[in-house]
Amino acid sequence: MDSEEFDVVVVGTGASGMSAAITAANDGLKVLVVEKQPQFGGTTARSGGWLWVPGTHLATEQGITEPDGAARTYLQHEAGTHFDAGRADAFLKYGPEAIRFFSERTCVQFDMPAVFPDYHAEAPGGLPGGRSMVTRPFDGRELGERVRLLAPPLPELTVFGMMLGSGKEIWHFMRFFRSLESFTYVAKRLSRHALDVMRFGRGMNLTNGNALAGRLAKAAMDLGIPVWLSSPVRQLLVEHDGVKGVIIEREGKRVTVRARRGVVLACGGFPHDIARRKQLFPHAPSGTEHHTPSPTANTGDGLRLAESVGAHVDPTIPHAAAWVPTSVTRRPDGSAGVMPHFIDRAKPGVIAVTREGRRFTNEGNSYHDFVQAMVAACRGTPEVSAWLLVDHRALRRYGLGCVPPFPMPLGRHLKSGYLKRGATLAELARVIEVDPATLQATVERFNEPARRGEDPEFGKGSKAYNRYQGDAQHEGPNPCVAPLETGPYYAIKLVVGDIGTFAGLATDAQTRVLDAQGQAIPGLYAVGNDAASVMGGNYPGAGITLGPAVTFGYVCGRQLSQPVALTVPLHRHEPVALERGA
Repeated sequence: MDSEEFDVVVVGTGASGMSAAITAANDGLKVLVVEKQPQFGGTTARSGGWLWVPGTHLATEQGITEPDGAARTYLQHEAGTHFDAGRADAFLKYGPEAIRFFSERTCVQFDMPAVFPDYHAEAPGGLPGGRSMVTRPFDGRELGERVRLLAPPLPELTVFGMMLGSGKEIWHFMRFFRSLESFTYVAKRLSRHALDVMRFGRGMNLTNGNALAGRLAKAAMDLGIPVWLSSPVRQLLVEHDGVKGVIIEREGKRVTVRARRGVVLACGGFPHDIARRKQLFPHAPSGTEHHTPSPTANTGDGLRLAESVGAHVDPTIPHAAAWVPTSVTRRPDGSAGVMPHFIDRAKPGVIAVTREGRRFTNEGNSYHDFVQAMVAACRGTPEVSAWLLVDHRALRRYGLGCVPPFPMPLGRHLKSGYLKRGATLAELARVIEVDPATLQATVERFNEPARRGEDPEFGKGSKAYNRYQGDAQHEGPNPCVAPLETGPYYAIKLVVGDIGTFAGLATDAQTRVLDAQGQAIPGLYAVGNDAASVMGGNYPGAGITLGPAVTFGYVCGRQLSQPVALTVPLHRHEPVALERGA
Protein backbone atom coordinates (compact mmCIF):
# COMPACT_ATOMS: atom_id res chain seq x y z
CA MET A 1 0.00 0.00 0.00
CA ASP A 2 1.31 3.43 -1.01
CA SER A 3 1.96 5.91 1.82
CA GLU A 4 2.12 9.72 2.15
CA GLU A 5 2.52 12.05 5.12
CA PHE A 6 1.13 15.53 5.87
CA ASP A 7 0.53 17.65 8.93
CA VAL A 8 -3.22 17.80 8.30
CA VAL A 9 -5.67 15.86 6.13
CA VAL A 10 -8.99 17.56 5.41
CA VAL A 11 -11.84 15.42 4.07
CA GLY A 12 -14.19 17.52 1.92
CA THR A 13 -13.94 20.59 -0.30
CA GLY A 14 -16.89 22.66 0.92
CA ALA A 15 -16.53 25.94 2.80
CA SER A 16 -15.74 24.42 6.19
CA GLY A 17 -13.05 22.03 4.99
CA MET A 18 -11.39 24.55 2.70
CA SER A 19 -11.46 27.21 5.42
CA ALA A 20 -9.68 24.83 7.80
CA ALA A 21 -7.14 23.89 5.15
CA ILE A 22 -6.40 27.50 4.16
CA THR A 23 -6.03 28.65 7.77
CA ALA A 24 -3.71 25.77 8.69
CA ALA A 25 -1.60 26.21 5.56
CA ASN A 26 -1.36 29.94 6.15
CA ASP A 27 0.19 29.07 9.53
CA GLY A 28 2.82 26.97 7.78
CA LEU A 29 1.35 23.47 8.01
CA LYS A 30 1.56 20.94 5.20
CA VAL A 31 -2.07 20.25 4.30
CA LEU A 32 -3.81 17.77 2.01
CA VAL A 33 -7.48 18.06 1.01
CA VAL A 34 -9.25 14.95 -0.29
CA GLU A 35 -12.64 14.85 -1.99
CA LYS A 36 -14.91 11.91 -2.78
CA GLN A 37 -16.35 13.53 -5.91
CA PRO A 38 -14.59 14.28 -9.22
CA GLN A 39 -15.47 17.97 -8.68
CA PHE A 40 -14.78 20.30 -5.77
CA GLY A 41 -17.11 22.64 -3.90
CA GLY A 42 -19.59 20.30 -2.22
CA THR A 43 -22.85 21.77 -0.97
CA THR A 44 -21.22 25.21 -0.90
CA ALA A 45 -21.02 25.32 -4.69
CA ARG A 46 -24.80 25.13 -5.04
CA SER A 47 -25.67 27.25 -2.01
CA GLY A 48 -26.72 30.88 -1.77
CA GLY A 49 -23.24 31.84 -0.60
CA TRP A 50 -24.55 33.81 2.40
CA LEU A 51 -22.80 33.84 5.79
CA TRP A 52 -24.39 34.85 9.10
CA VAL A 53 -21.71 36.27 11.40
CA PRO A 54 -22.52 38.96 13.98
CA GLY A 55 -20.16 41.81 14.83
CA THR A 56 -17.93 41.90 11.74
CA HIS A 57 -15.94 44.80 10.38
CA LEU A 58 -18.27 44.76 7.36
CA ALA A 59 -21.18 45.68 9.61
CA THR A 60 -19.12 48.44 11.24
CA GLU A 61 -18.35 49.86 7.79
CA GLN A 62 -22.11 50.00 7.19
CA GLY A 63 -22.51 51.97 10.42
CA ILE A 64 -24.11 49.00 12.19
CA THR A 65 -22.95 48.28 15.72
CA GLU A 66 -24.02 45.18 17.64
CA PRO A 67 -25.66 45.99 21.00
CA ASP A 68 -23.64 44.36 23.77
CA GLY A 69 -24.74 40.77 24.25
CA ALA A 70 -27.49 40.92 21.62
CA ALA A 71 -26.08 38.18 19.39
CA ARG A 72 -25.60 35.80 22.31
CA THR A 73 -29.11 36.54 23.56
CA TYR A 74 -30.47 35.80 20.09
CA LEU A 75 -28.53 32.55 19.76
CA GLN A 76 -29.64 31.40 23.18
CA HIS A 77 -33.26 32.20 22.32
CA GLU A 78 -33.03 30.37 19.01
CA ALA A 79 -31.15 27.29 20.21
CA GLY A 80 -33.34 26.78 23.27
CA THR A 81 -32.60 23.56 25.12
CA HIS A 82 -29.68 22.79 22.78
CA PHE A 83 -27.79 26.02 23.42
CA ASP A 84 -24.08 25.15 23.76
CA ALA A 85 -22.55 28.14 25.54
CA GLY A 86 -18.94 27.16 24.83
CA ARG A 87 -19.40 26.69 21.11
CA ALA A 88 -21.69 29.71 20.78
CA ASP A 89 -19.17 31.94 22.53
CA ALA A 90 -16.39 30.61 20.29
CA PHE A 91 -18.49 31.34 17.22
CA LEU A 92 -19.25 34.87 18.34
CA LYS A 93 -15.62 35.55 19.32
CA TYR A 94 -13.88 34.07 16.29
CA GLY A 95 -16.48 34.75 13.60
CA PRO A 96 -15.45 38.40 13.09
CA GLU A 97 -11.80 37.37 13.30
CA ALA A 98 -12.32 34.73 10.61
CA ILE A 99 -14.08 37.17 8.27
CA ARG A 100 -11.28 39.71 8.71
CA PHE A 101 -8.62 37.01 8.14
CA PHE A 102 -10.14 35.85 4.86
CA SER A 103 -10.92 39.39 3.71
CA GLU A 104 -7.40 40.69 4.38
CA ARG A 105 -5.20 37.64 3.76
CA THR A 106 -6.94 35.83 0.86
CA CYS A 107 -9.06 36.41 -2.23
CA VAL A 108 -12.20 35.40 -0.29
CA GLN A 109 -14.28 38.59 -0.20
CA PHE A 110 -17.78 39.45 1.00
CA ASP A 111 -20.38 42.18 0.60
CA MET A 112 -22.91 43.10 3.27
CA PRO A 113 -26.22 44.73 2.37
CA ALA A 114 -27.32 47.51 4.67
CA VAL A 115 -30.57 45.68 5.37
CA PHE A 116 -31.06 41.92 5.50
CA PRO A 117 -33.05 41.08 8.63
CA ASP A 118 -32.56 38.09 10.88
CA TYR A 119 -35.30 35.56 10.21
CA HIS A 120 -36.74 36.28 13.67
CA ALA A 121 -35.71 39.92 13.91
CA GLU A 122 -38.49 40.60 16.40
CA ALA A 123 -37.13 37.99 18.88
CA PRO A 124 -34.85 38.94 21.81
CA GLY A 125 -31.47 39.97 20.38
CA GLY A 126 -32.68 39.91 16.78
CA LEU A 127 -31.64 42.66 14.39
CA PRO A 128 -33.05 44.12 11.14
CA GLY A 129 -29.64 43.86 9.47
CA GLY A 130 -25.88 43.71 9.83
CA ARG A 131 -25.30 39.98 10.34
CA SER A 132 -25.80 38.37 6.91
CA MET A 133 -23.23 38.88 4.15
CA VAL A 134 -22.91 37.40 0.69
CA THR A 135 -19.82 36.28 -1.19
CA ARG A 136 -18.64 38.81 -3.75
CA PRO A 137 -18.94 37.59 -7.40
CA PHE A 138 -15.77 35.99 -8.72
CA ASP A 139 -14.24 35.67 -12.19
CA GLY A 140 -13.87 31.93 -12.74
CA ARG A 141 -11.03 32.52 -15.17
CA GLU A 142 -8.78 33.13 -12.17
CA LEU A 143 -8.96 29.37 -11.52
CA GLY A 144 -7.49 28.57 -14.93
CA GLU A 145 -8.22 25.03 -16.09
CA ARG A 146 -9.40 24.08 -12.62
CA VAL A 147 -12.63 26.01 -13.15
CA ARG A 148 -13.84 22.98 -15.11
CA LEU A 149 -13.58 20.96 -11.89
CA LEU A 150 -15.79 23.34 -9.90
CA ALA A 151 -19.16 21.76 -9.12
CA PRO A 152 -21.96 23.63 -10.91
CA PRO A 153 -24.84 25.45 -9.20
CA LEU A 154 -28.17 23.71 -8.72
CA PRO A 155 -29.85 23.75 -12.18
CA GLU A 156 -33.24 24.70 -10.70
CA LEU A 157 -31.73 27.94 -9.35
CA THR A 158 -30.22 29.05 -12.66
CA VAL A 159 -31.40 30.95 -15.72
CA PHE A 160 -29.98 29.33 -18.86
CA GLY A 161 -27.39 27.70 -16.60
CA MET A 162 -26.51 31.04 -15.00
CA MET A 163 -26.81 31.45 -11.23
CA LEU A 164 -28.17 34.86 -10.35
CA GLY A 165 -26.53 36.96 -7.70
CA SER A 166 -28.74 37.64 -4.70
CA GLY A 167 -30.62 40.88 -4.23
CA LYS A 168 -30.26 43.48 -6.96
CA GLU A 169 -29.57 41.01 -9.77
CA ILE A 170 -32.72 39.00 -9.05
CA TRP A 171 -34.62 42.29 -8.86
CA HIS A 172 -33.45 43.22 -12.40
CA PHE A 173 -34.44 39.84 -13.82
CA MET A 174 -37.90 40.10 -12.24
CA ARG A 175 -38.34 43.53 -13.90
CA PHE A 176 -36.85 42.51 -17.26
CA PHE A 177 -39.80 43.79 -19.32
CA ARG A 178 -40.93 46.52 -16.93
CA SER A 179 -37.84 48.72 -16.83
CA LEU A 180 -35.40 49.89 -19.49
CA GLU A 181 -32.62 49.85 -16.89
CA SER A 182 -33.40 46.24 -15.99
CA PHE A 183 -33.78 45.20 -19.63
CA THR A 184 -30.33 46.62 -20.40
CA TYR A 185 -28.78 44.96 -17.35
CA VAL A 186 -30.27 41.55 -18.14
CA ALA A 187 -29.35 41.74 -21.83
CA LYS A 188 -25.71 42.44 -20.97
CA ARG A 189 -25.65 39.70 -18.32
CA LEU A 190 -27.09 37.09 -20.68
CA SER A 191 -24.78 38.13 -23.52
CA ARG A 192 -21.69 37.79 -21.34
CA HIS A 193 -22.86 34.43 -20.07
CA ALA A 194 -23.49 33.16 -23.61
CA LEU A 195 -20.01 34.19 -24.71
CA ASP A 196 -18.45 32.48 -21.68
CA VAL A 197 -20.34 29.25 -22.39
CA MET A 198 -19.15 29.25 -26.01
CA ARG A 199 -15.55 29.88 -24.97
CA PHE A 200 -15.19 28.02 -21.67
CA GLY A 201 -18.13 25.62 -21.56
CA ARG A 202 -19.72 27.43 -18.59
CA GLY A 203 -20.34 30.92 -17.23
CA MET A 204 -17.32 32.65 -15.70
CA ASN A 205 -19.14 35.26 -13.61
CA LEU A 206 -19.46 33.12 -10.50
CA THR A 207 -21.99 34.27 -7.91
CA ASN A 208 -23.37 33.13 -4.55
CA GLY A 209 -22.13 29.70 -3.43
CA ASN A 210 -20.26 29.09 -6.66
CA ALA A 211 -18.32 32.28 -5.99
CA LEU A 212 -17.49 31.16 -2.45
CA ALA A 213 -16.33 27.72 -3.60
CA GLY A 214 -14.30 29.32 -6.39
CA ARG A 215 -12.68 31.92 -4.13
CA LEU A 216 -11.76 29.29 -1.53
CA ALA A 217 -10.25 27.12 -4.25
CA LYS A 218 -8.19 30.04 -5.53
CA ALA A 219 -6.98 30.80 -1.98
CA ALA A 220 -5.96 27.15 -1.62
CA MET A 221 -4.14 27.28 -4.97
CA ASP A 222 -2.28 30.41 -3.87
CA LEU A 223 -1.03 28.49 -0.82
CA GLY A 224 -0.07 25.43 -2.87
CA ILE A 225 -2.52 23.11 -1.09
CA PRO A 226 -2.97 19.85 -3.03
CA VAL A 227 -6.58 18.75 -3.58
CA TRP A 228 -7.11 15.10 -4.51
CA LEU A 229 -10.43 14.56 -6.27
CA SER A 230 -12.16 11.18 -6.72
CA SER A 231 -10.38 10.06 -3.54
CA PRO A 232 -12.89 8.79 -0.96
CA VAL A 233 -11.71 8.00 2.55
CA ARG A 234 -12.38 4.36 3.39
CA GLN A 235 -11.04 4.21 6.94
CA LEU A 236 -9.46 6.26 9.70
CA LEU A 237 -5.94 5.25 10.64
CA VAL A 238 -5.93 4.58 14.38
CA GLU A 239 -3.06 4.04 16.79
CA HIS A 240 -3.07 3.73 20.57
CA ASP A 241 -2.92 7.48 21.14
CA GLY A 242 -5.45 8.64 18.57
CA VAL A 243 -6.36 9.14 14.92
CA LYS A 244 -3.17 9.32 12.88
CA GLY A 245 -4.40 9.55 9.32
CA VAL A 246 -6.70 8.04 6.72
CA ILE A 247 -6.80 5.24 4.19
CA ILE A 248 -7.91 6.60 0.82
CA GLU A 249 -8.93 4.89 -2.39
CA ARG A 250 -7.24 6.76 -5.23
CA GLU A 251 -6.81 5.76 -8.86
CA GLY A 252 -7.76 2.19 -8.07
CA LYS A 253 -5.30 1.81 -5.18
CA ARG A 254 -5.44 2.09 -1.41
CA VAL A 255 -3.24 4.89 -0.14
CA THR A 256 -2.30 5.46 3.51
CA VAL A 257 -1.97 9.13 4.35
CA ARG A 258 -0.58 9.89 7.78
CA ALA A 259 -1.55 13.14 9.49
CA ARG A 260 0.90 14.41 12.09
CA ARG A 261 -1.47 16.98 13.58
CA GLY A 262 -4.95 15.69 12.79
CA VAL A 263 -7.76 14.67 10.42
CA VAL A 264 -10.59 17.10 9.73
CA LEU A 265 -13.99 15.70 8.71
CA ALA A 266 -15.95 18.08 6.48
CA CYS A 267 -18.02 15.67 4.36
CA GLY A 268 -21.27 17.63 4.20
CA GLY A 269 -23.52 15.81 6.64
CA PHE A 270 -26.05 13.12 5.75
CA PRO A 271 -28.91 14.49 3.57
CA HIS A 272 -28.74 11.40 1.30
CA ASP A 273 -28.25 8.79 4.04
CA ILE A 274 -31.57 6.95 3.93
CA ALA A 275 -30.97 5.03 7.15
CA ARG A 276 -30.15 8.12 9.20
CA ARG A 277 -33.03 10.04 7.66
CA LYS A 278 -35.33 7.22 8.76
CA GLN A 279 -33.91 7.54 12.26
CA LEU A 280 -34.00 11.34 12.58
CA PHE A 281 -36.62 12.75 10.17
CA PRO A 282 -40.13 12.30 11.67
CA HIS A 283 -41.83 13.10 8.35
CA ALA A 284 -39.86 10.35 6.56
CA PRO A 285 -40.70 7.07 8.37
CA SER A 286 -39.02 4.97 5.68
CA GLY A 287 -36.28 7.52 4.96
CA THR A 288 -37.52 8.05 1.41
CA GLU A 289 -40.29 10.60 2.03
CA HIS A 290 -37.82 13.44 1.67
CA HIS A 291 -36.54 15.40 -1.33
CA THR A 292 -33.20 17.18 -0.94
CA PRO A 293 -31.38 19.38 -3.44
CA SER A 294 -28.09 18.67 -1.63
CA PRO A 295 -25.34 16.86 -3.57
CA THR A 296 -26.02 13.13 -3.86
CA ALA A 297 -22.53 12.37 -2.49
CA ASN A 298 -23.49 13.73 0.95
CA THR A 299 -24.34 10.35 2.46
CA GLY A 300 -22.96 10.69 5.97
CA ASP A 301 -19.43 9.36 5.38
CA GLY A 302 -17.90 11.68 7.97
CA LEU A 303 -20.38 10.66 10.65
CA ARG A 304 -19.80 6.94 10.07
CA LEU A 305 -16.03 7.33 10.01
CA ALA A 306 -16.10 9.16 13.33
CA GLU A 307 -18.55 6.72 14.89
CA SER A 308 -16.16 3.90 14.02
CA VAL A 309 -13.72 5.35 16.57
CA GLY A 310 -16.26 6.17 19.27
CA ALA A 311 -17.71 9.52 18.22
CA HIS A 312 -21.21 10.53 19.21
CA VAL A 313 -24.12 11.89 17.13
CA ASP A 314 -26.79 13.50 19.32
CA PRO A 315 -30.21 12.29 18.10
CA THR A 316 -32.18 14.65 20.37
CA ILE A 317 -31.68 17.90 18.45
CA PRO A 318 -35.16 19.38 17.83
CA HIS A 319 -34.70 19.58 14.07
CA ALA A 320 -32.18 17.30 12.41
CA ALA A 321 -31.91 19.41 9.25
CA ALA A 322 -32.44 22.88 7.84
CA TRP A 323 -35.89 22.31 6.40
CA VAL A 324 -37.02 23.83 3.12
CA PRO A 325 -40.20 23.27 1.10
CA THR A 326 -39.31 21.75 -2.24
CA SER A 327 -41.06 20.78 -5.44
CA VAL A 328 -39.99 17.91 -7.66
CA THR A 329 -39.59 18.77 -11.32
CA ARG A 330 -38.49 17.03 -14.49
CA ARG A 331 -35.39 18.44 -16.17
CA PRO A 332 -35.12 18.68 -19.96
CA ASP A 333 -32.84 15.62 -19.99
CA GLY A 334 -35.50 13.58 -18.21
CA SER A 335 -33.83 13.46 -14.78
CA ALA A 336 -35.60 14.56 -11.62
CA GLY A 337 -34.78 17.93 -10.11
CA VAL A 338 -35.54 19.33 -6.67
CA MET A 339 -36.48 23.01 -6.45
CA PRO A 340 -36.14 24.75 -3.06
CA HIS A 341 -38.78 27.45 -2.50
CA PHE A 342 -36.94 30.28 -0.79
CA ILE A 343 -38.62 33.56 -1.74
CA ASP A 344 -41.64 32.94 -3.99
CA ARG A 345 -43.90 32.16 -1.00
CA ALA A 346 -43.56 35.73 0.31
CA LYS A 347 -44.77 37.44 -2.86
CA PRO A 348 -48.21 39.09 -3.03
CA GLY A 349 -50.86 36.87 -4.58
CA VAL A 350 -49.30 33.63 -3.31
CA ILE A 351 -50.83 31.39 -0.64
CA ALA A 352 -50.26 27.81 0.54
CA VAL A 353 -52.95 25.28 1.42
CA THR A 354 -53.02 21.73 2.74
CA ARG A 355 -54.53 18.85 0.81
CA GLU A 356 -57.77 19.75 2.61
CA GLY A 357 -57.67 23.16 0.92
CA ARG A 358 -56.97 25.28 4.02
CA ARG A 359 -54.18 27.77 4.73
CA PHE A 360 -51.96 26.79 7.62
CA THR A 361 -49.24 29.42 8.14
CA ASN A 362 -47.70 32.75 7.22
CA GLU A 363 -46.29 31.93 3.77
CA GLY A 364 -43.66 34.68 4.08
CA ASN A 365 -41.91 33.07 7.03
CA SER A 366 -38.53 31.41 6.65
CA TYR A 367 -38.36 28.11 4.81
CA HIS A 368 -37.37 26.29 8.01
CA ASP A 369 -40.39 27.68 9.87
CA PHE A 370 -42.72 27.06 6.93
CA VAL A 371 -41.88 23.36 6.82
CA GLN A 372 -42.43 23.00 10.56
CA ALA A 373 -45.92 24.44 10.09
CA MET A 374 -46.53 22.16 7.10
CA VAL A 375 -45.52 19.07 9.08
CA ALA A 376 -47.80 20.10 11.96
CA ALA A 377 -50.73 20.73 9.60
CA CYS A 378 -50.30 17.30 7.99
CA ARG A 379 -49.96 15.35 11.23
CA GLY A 380 -52.00 12.16 11.01
CA THR A 381 -52.21 12.22 7.19
CA PRO A 382 -50.46 9.75 4.84
CA GLU A 383 -48.20 12.41 3.27
CA VAL A 384 -46.63 15.66 4.39
CA SER A 385 -47.31 18.00 1.48
CA ALA A 386 -49.08 21.22 0.53
CA TRP A 387 -50.03 23.23 -2.55
CA LEU A 388 -48.63 26.65 -3.42
CA LEU A 389 -51.36 28.65 -5.19
CA VAL A 390 -51.28 31.78 -7.37
CA ASP A 391 -53.53 33.51 -9.84
CA HIS A 392 -52.46 34.32 -13.41
CA ARG A 393 -51.35 37.87 -12.62
CA ALA A 394 -49.00 36.81 -9.81
CA LEU A 395 -47.59 33.87 -11.76
CA ARG A 396 -46.64 35.97 -14.77
CA ARG A 397 -45.25 38.76 -12.58
CA TYR A 398 -43.13 36.66 -10.18
CA GLY A 399 -43.02 33.11 -11.46
CA LEU A 400 -43.38 30.19 -9.05
CA GLY A 401 -40.81 27.51 -8.26
CA CYS A 402 -39.23 26.43 -11.54
CA VAL A 403 -41.83 28.35 -13.55
CA PRO A 404 -40.33 31.63 -14.79
CA PRO A 405 -42.22 34.94 -15.01
CA PHE A 406 -43.36 36.60 -18.23
CA PRO A 407 -42.30 36.45 -21.04
CA MET A 408 -40.93 32.91 -20.61
CA PRO A 409 -43.39 30.18 -21.68
CA LEU A 410 -45.27 27.89 -19.28
CA GLY A 411 -45.98 25.01 -21.64
CA ARG A 412 -43.19 22.63 -20.59
CA HIS A 413 -44.18 22.80 -16.94
CA LEU A 414 -47.87 22.32 -17.69
CA LYS A 415 -47.14 19.37 -19.97
CA SER A 416 -44.92 17.66 -17.38
CA GLY A 417 -47.54 18.10 -14.68
CA TYR A 418 -45.23 20.15 -12.48
CA LEU A 419 -47.56 23.15 -12.80
CA LYS A 420 -51.30 22.54 -12.35
CA ARG A 421 -53.89 24.88 -13.92
CA GLY A 422 -57.60 25.49 -13.72
CA ALA A 423 -59.72 28.14 -15.39
CA THR A 424 -61.54 28.60 -12.10
CA LEU A 425 -60.71 27.79 -8.49
CA ALA A 426 -63.21 24.95 -8.59
CA GLU A 427 -61.53 23.46 -11.66
CA LEU A 428 -58.08 23.80 -10.11
CA ALA A 429 -59.38 22.14 -6.93
CA ARG A 430 -60.52 19.12 -8.94
CA VAL A 431 -57.16 18.93 -10.72
CA ILE A 432 -55.20 18.89 -7.44
CA GLU A 433 -57.81 16.71 -5.69
CA VAL A 434 -58.85 19.28 -3.10
CA ASP A 435 -62.47 19.88 -2.07
CA PRO A 436 -63.67 22.73 -4.35
CA ALA A 437 -65.97 24.29 -1.75
CA THR A 438 -63.24 24.35 0.90
CA LEU A 439 -60.67 25.88 -1.46
CA GLN A 440 -63.16 28.48 -2.69
CA ALA A 441 -63.99 29.45 0.89
CA THR A 442 -60.29 29.65 1.82
CA VAL A 443 -59.48 32.01 -1.06
CA GLU A 444 -62.54 34.18 -0.44
CA ARG A 445 -61.65 34.46 3.27
CA PHE A 446 -58.10 35.51 2.28
CA ASN A 447 -59.12 37.87 -0.53
CA GLU A 448 -61.45 40.19 1.37
CA PRO A 449 -58.82 41.60 3.80
CA ALA A 450 -56.04 41.09 1.21
CA ARG A 451 -57.60 43.84 -0.90
CA ARG A 452 -56.67 46.15 1.98
CA GLY A 453 -53.20 44.59 2.31
CA GLU A 454 -54.14 42.68 5.44
CA ASP A 455 -53.87 39.06 6.55
CA PRO A 456 -55.58 38.83 9.95
CA GLU A 457 -55.47 35.02 9.94
CA PHE A 458 -51.70 34.50 9.72
CA GLY A 459 -50.12 37.96 9.50
CA LYS A 460 -48.31 37.60 6.18
CA GLY A 461 -46.15 40.71 5.78
CA SER A 462 -46.13 41.51 9.49
CA LYS A 463 -42.47 40.60 10.03
CA ALA A 464 -39.28 42.23 8.78
CA TYR A 465 -38.17 39.07 6.99
CA ASN A 466 -41.57 38.73 5.27
CA ARG A 467 -41.34 42.25 3.94
CA TYR A 468 -37.74 41.84 2.78
CA GLN A 469 -38.74 38.88 0.60
CA GLY A 470 -41.93 40.51 -0.66
CA ASP A 471 -42.28 42.97 -3.54
CA ALA A 472 -41.25 46.50 -2.62
CA GLN A 473 -42.77 47.69 -5.93
CA HIS A 474 -46.19 46.24 -5.11
CA GLU A 475 -48.86 48.94 -5.29
CA GLY A 476 -50.67 47.88 -2.13
CA PRO A 477 -49.77 48.77 1.46
CA ASN A 478 -48.38 45.29 2.18
CA PRO A 479 -45.49 44.01 -0.01
CA CYS A 480 -46.52 40.42 0.70
CA VAL A 481 -50.29 40.45 0.26
CA ALA A 482 -52.62 40.70 -2.74
CA PRO A 483 -55.88 38.87 -3.54
CA LEU A 484 -56.05 35.90 -5.89
CA GLU A 485 -58.79 36.90 -8.33
CA THR A 486 -57.43 36.81 -11.91
CA GLY A 487 -57.94 33.43 -13.55
CA PRO A 488 -56.69 31.01 -14.62
CA TYR A 489 -55.31 29.72 -11.31
CA TYR A 490 -52.19 27.61 -10.78
CA ALA A 491 -50.68 25.31 -8.15
CA ILE A 492 -47.39 23.53 -7.44
CA LYS A 493 -47.08 20.66 -4.97
CA LEU A 494 -44.70 21.21 -2.05
CA VAL A 495 -42.93 18.43 -0.15
CA VAL A 496 -40.30 18.44 2.59
CA GLY A 497 -36.61 18.87 1.77
CA ASP A 498 -33.49 20.34 3.34
CA ILE A 499 -30.51 22.54 2.55
CA GLY A 500 -28.19 20.71 4.91
CA THR A 501 -28.35 18.62 8.04
CA PHE A 502 -28.15 19.95 11.61
CA ALA A 503 -27.67 16.71 13.55
CA GLY A 504 -23.97 15.88 13.55
CA LEU A 505 -20.96 14.89 15.56
CA ALA A 506 -20.58 16.29 19.05
CA THR A 507 -17.60 18.67 19.06
CA ASP A 508 -16.13 21.14 21.51
CA ALA A 509 -15.32 24.81 21.04
CA GLN A 510 -11.99 23.85 19.44
CA THR A 511 -13.81 21.62 16.86
CA ARG A 512 -12.42 18.43 18.42
CA VAL A 513 -14.73 15.43 17.99
CA LEU A 514 -16.14 14.09 21.27
CA ASP A 515 -17.08 10.57 22.28
CA ALA A 516 -20.26 9.59 24.12
CA GLN A 517 -18.63 10.51 27.44
CA GLY A 518 -17.79 14.01 26.19
CA GLN A 519 -14.06 13.32 25.88
CA ALA A 520 -12.08 14.58 22.89
CA ILE A 521 -10.92 11.90 20.47
CA PRO A 522 -7.24 12.73 19.85
CA GLY A 523 -6.40 13.75 16.31
CA LEU A 524 -10.00 13.98 15.04
CA TYR A 525 -11.85 17.21 14.18
CA ALA A 526 -15.18 17.97 12.51
CA VAL A 527 -16.55 21.14 10.92
CA GLY A 528 -19.44 22.17 8.71
CA ASN A 529 -22.44 19.88 8.54
CA ASP A 530 -20.45 16.96 9.92
CA ALA A 531 -20.55 18.76 13.29
CA ALA A 532 -23.77 19.35 15.20
CA SER A 533 -25.18 22.78 14.36
CA VAL A 534 -24.28 25.52 16.82
CA MET A 535 -27.79 26.87 16.16
CA GLY A 536 -29.38 24.02 18.13
CA GLY A 537 -31.69 22.91 15.35
CA ASN A 538 -33.13 26.32 14.56
CA TYR A 539 -32.58 28.70 11.61
CA PRO A 540 -31.98 32.27 12.87
CA GLY A 541 -30.91 34.00 9.65
CA ALA A 542 -29.49 33.87 6.13
CA GLY A 543 -26.14 32.07 6.21
CA ILE A 544 -26.34 30.22 9.52
CA THR A 545 -24.72 27.19 7.90
CA LEU A 546 -21.88 28.88 6.02
CA GLY A 547 -21.15 31.46 8.73
CA PRO A 548 -20.29 28.80 11.31
CA ALA A 549 -18.67 26.67 8.59
CA VAL A 550 -16.10 29.34 7.75
CA THR A 551 -15.73 30.38 11.40
CA PHE A 552 -15.15 26.91 12.81
CA GLY A 553 -12.99 26.00 9.80
CA TYR A 554 -10.82 28.94 10.81
CA VAL A 555 -10.89 27.86 14.48
CA CYS A 556 -9.94 24.33 13.46
CA GLY A 557 -7.03 25.49 11.34
CA ARG A 558 -5.69 27.64 14.15
CA GLN A 559 -6.12 24.81 16.65
CA LEU A 560 -4.16 22.44 14.42
CA SER A 561 -1.33 24.92 13.99
CA GLN A 562 -0.84 25.12 17.77
CA PRO A 563 0.89 22.02 19.23
CA VAL A 564 -1.45 20.52 21.84
CA ALA A 565 -0.72 17.51 24.06
CA LEU A 566 -3.59 15.07 23.53
CA THR A 567 -3.66 12.70 26.47
CA VAL A 568 -7.21 11.32 26.41
CA PRO A 569 -7.07 7.59 25.47
CA LEU A 570 -8.97 6.59 22.36
CA HIS A 571 -11.92 4.26 22.78
CA ARG A 572 -11.13 1.71 20.12
CA HIS A 573 -13.88 0.31 17.93
CA GLU A 574 -13.91 -1.94 14.92
CA PRO A 575 -13.46 0.25 11.84
CA VAL A 576 -16.47 0.64 9.60
CA ALA A 577 -15.52 0.17 5.96
CA LEU A 578 -17.32 2.57 3.61
CA GLU A 579 -18.59 1.04 0.43
CA ARG A 580 -17.73 2.67 -2.87
CA GLY A 581 -20.22 5.41 -3.55
CA ALA A 582 -21.73 5.16 -0.08
